[in-house]
Amino acid sequence: MYGDAATIRKILTEHGDTWAVAGLSSNRGRAAYGVAEVLRRFGKRVVPVHPKAETVHGEQGYASLADIPFDVDVVDVFVNSDLAGQVADEAVAKGAKAVWFQLGVIDEPACERTRAAGLDMVMDRCPAIEIPRLG
Repeated sequence: MYGDAATIRKILTEHGDTWAVAGLSSNRGRAAYGVAEVLRRFGKRVVPVHPKAETVHGEQGYASLADIPFDVDVVDVFVNSDLAGQVADEAVAKGAKAVWFQLGVIDEPACERTRAAGLDMVMDRCPAIEIPRLG
């Protein structure tokens, strides 16, 4: 329901390699930091989106999706569920192809809106767990 195997595979292999990670900062203790490392190892360009707009893993950070001056393929959402819907709406406005809500991030209405806008959507999953399974 939150992302079948076909949708997960499509997002990870077909939608492109530029991932904006909402909630990614330079804090190595946060899950987003480690997940970003895994995505990079699998060839993804990881763009940090965080109010601090910090550079992470050598990639310039931005305060919002709208501030990113290039196209983004997938938006990976590490913010809490109360804020996730807003990020999903911003991903639609940005022209992303997919939105991925991390483990524990659930917003059913946002998922419905995102899918209705034509984007693929995964919720309550982690790409760092899923991508090695594709092998």
